[in-house]
Amino acid sequence: MTNKISIAVHGGAGTISKKLLTEERESAYLKGLKLAVDAGHKILKEGGTALDAVEAAVVVLENNTLFNAGKGSVFTNQGLHEMDASIMEGKNLMAGAVAGVRNIKNPVVLSRKVMEETEHVFLCGLGAEELAHKCNLEFMSPDYFFDSFRHDQWIAIRDTETTQLDHSDKKFGTVGAVALDANGNIAAATSTGGMTNKRYNRIGDTPIIGAGTYANNKTCAVSCTGHGEFFIRSVVAYDVSCLMEYKGYSLKDACNEVVKNKLVKIGGEGGLIAVDTKGNLELCFNSEGMYRGYKQNDEEAVCSIY
Repeated sequence: MTNKISIAVHGGAGTISKKLLTEERESAYLKGLKLAVDAGHKILKEGGTALDAVEAAVVVLENNTLFNAGKGSVFTNQGLHEMDASIMEGKNLMAGAVAGVRNIKNPVVLSRKVMEETEHVFLCGLGAEELAHKCNLEFMSPDYFFDSFRHDQWIAIRDTETTQLDHSDKKFGTVGAVALDANGNIAAATSTGGMTNKRYNRIGDTPIIGAGTYANNKTCAVSCTGHGEFFIRSVVAYDVSCLMEYKGYSLKDACNEVVKNKLVKIGGEGGLIAVDTKGNLELCFNSEGMYRGYKQNDEEAVCSIY
């Protein structure tokens, strides 16, 4: 048994410029990230599992209107909220994911139910919501998800063919967490409201195991945030793991190769957080910023944006 514990969270990446964030808003983001880190770390410190820790951290971010997941989800072209989430456990490669769900307070909790209560990995839309009802998960009315800032973003572009990547000029709004527990197990979870003004029930990388989320005790746990189409095409989360497993890369080298080289070559912008079974953390991005925070063992939590 190891006593090392580590947790990292992200709240999205992209063109996050100091001039576009007021001091109050910046402070609110940092506070939100720290609350998520602390929620996950508390579970780890008390001997809880990495799986419980990442779920708890993501729930905190889903419940915070600042982040594009759960309560803060952006509007689709039809003025709805369609949310995606996934979770994966490194010790047994068990995973669960949901896509295109509406009115569910915490999609990450539902993704775990898919993993533990069904024989499936990936459910979408009405079927996923049927499982949520069966598991007595909390549903909220549309006004719970309403945020005037997000609504104004949508109104500005709803009559165009444009989709918008949340917040400022360009921001990929996804939340996620990775963790290592005292038993040496790792896990990852990711959740998102997708793109503002998205059409056709568009789904990004967040709920796709191997693209947006991956965890394997042999290598690492990864949660991604970025322009989802590129992350799907590059199978980013699994690619980091593969470089470690088959090429012997360190966590740092694997993350840098995928995020700062392979993704950049095809025009993919964003980042990821990752942890290995030694407790090493990487918070790697090729965009101007990434909302991120982490805590290792009993050290102070560190939260940053730029």
